[in-house]
Amino acid sequence: MVKALILIADGTEEMEFTITYDTLVRAGIECTSAFVPRGLSPYGSSDTSPPLAVCSRKVKILPDVTLNPLDAGPEKYDALIIPGGMGGAVTMAGSTEVQNLVHSYYNHPEKRIIGMICAGSKVAITAKLPGQPITSHPSVQSEFPDHFDYKEQNVVVSDAVPGKATLVTSRGPGTAFPFVFTLIELLCGKEKRDEVVGPMIFPSGTATGYPF
Repeated sequence: MVKALILIADGTEEMEFTITYDTLVRAGIECTSAFVPRGLSPYGSSDTSPPLAVCSRKVKILPDVTLNPLDAGPEKYDALIIPGGMGGAVTMAGSTEVQNLVHSYYNHPEKRIIGMICAGSKVAITAKLPGQPITSHPSVQSEFPDHFDYKEQNVVVSDAVPGKATLVTSRGPGTAFPFVFTLIELLCGKEKRDEVVGPMIFPSGTATGYPF
């Protein structure tokens, strides 16, 4: 079974997280959400382990696990997904554990997929990924060094570095569906993507296939 690890933290954008998680599950992908702590969080509930993630619009989500790098590597998952939301993205971009995890997926000999959406793309900077096509929420566009080939596209798929992971980036809550449909196509094929799209009843004319 195809498996995906989806990170979440206090301040994560809830649409980007839930649309991605839900739609991947519809494709038969086994998803695990992992909470990335930010020191002693003033938000999470002390009655649960992992703590509740308080998202950008104060929606509370109970992750499956707290991030443990030993259980989160590319030997166990086919894809690593990093949603946006500025608060969560800052936590993840500043996390040495997340940076190292991104490196392990990027360099794994069995090709993996790394997905980043909105401000989550900031992790590509702090993880020091090599220059390649990328996109993000416009609010963080100016943070990308010149060696990245920044694109103002809904979804950008990069296989720029031979033998490394495929990097899929996207722009924000409004592009979450194109983002996850691209992930499904890469992980499971176009036929599975189309199978998932149909019952969701998108308005006529909605683009559901890459490129968007």
